[in-house]
Amino acid sequence: MDEHDALARRFEAHRARLRAVAYQTLGSASEADDAVQEAWLRLSRTDPASIDNLGGWLITVVARVCLNMLASRREQPAGIHLPEPAVGDADGTGPEAEALLADSIGPALLVILHTLAPAERLAFVLHDMFAVPFDDIAPIVGRSPAAARQLASRARRRVQGTAPVHDADLTRQRAIAGAFLTAARTGDFDALLEALDPDVVVRANGAEAVRGVVAVARRAVTGLRSAQVTLPALINGAVGVINAAEGRPILLMAFTITGAKIVAIDLIDDPGRIAEADLTILDR
Repeated sequence: MDEHDALARRFEAHRARLRAVAYQTLGSASEADDAVQEAWLRLSRTDPASIDNLGGWLITVVARVCLNMLASRREQPAGIHLPEPAVGDADGTGPEAEALLADSIGPALLVILHTLAPAERLAFVLHDMFAVPFDDIAPIVGRSPAAARQLASRARRRVQGTAPVHDADLTRQRAIAGAFLTAARTGDFDALLEALDPDVVVRANGAEAVRGVVAVARRAVTGLRSAQVTLPALINGAVGVINAAEGRPILLMAFTITGAKIVAIDLIDDPGRIAEADLTILDR
């Protein structure tokens, strides 16, 4: 076995873990594969004798590649990525890799994870999911170990904010919002009119877009049928839902409810505003 083959064998021993780190950071199986492949290319151009800890070196490289990919993604107007399914590959990813990719965090929590700033997300993923010390995380995110710890702590609080919320008024509001969403998806126009205040207003990114029960009901039927994923949530303290299509969150919808009627619906589809929103996923 020549040196190249020996290096490739050592790299393959780390592939599953590297792919898991990249997937949890990027939320995209295809981009995770790209990040891992870039790590291999960099390793193949490096003298192995200069690497004291191959596993740590590879994690650092993959993490930095992921940060670059996230930075590039934020420059694009397409929005924030929701995680793609962690499907297996035909190139020998195998059950071990699938077990790593199928982390205990479920899709609802991943929605929150993937609205975090890149450095927060990476610090949380590396430390809380893969037990990488903050001393090792610090140079990756360009912060001190203490600052890296704070990044992970902020991310952890955001993720832990997805705990169930129990409140009688909240339960009632969720029921009203749920009836509206069901009616919109099924095209039940009469039920929509029942859920909405006659003078209901829809605001898009803070500006009034539609007013009046009939116009809002028509818009709801058209808009909500295209959503592939809807997650009940508190959005900046208001009952609402996160809508996603084609693997990305495309819309936050927050309801203002007075009595038994929805009097206002605030829509947020700007990627920057989505990233800044205070989100709490609710139990279904």
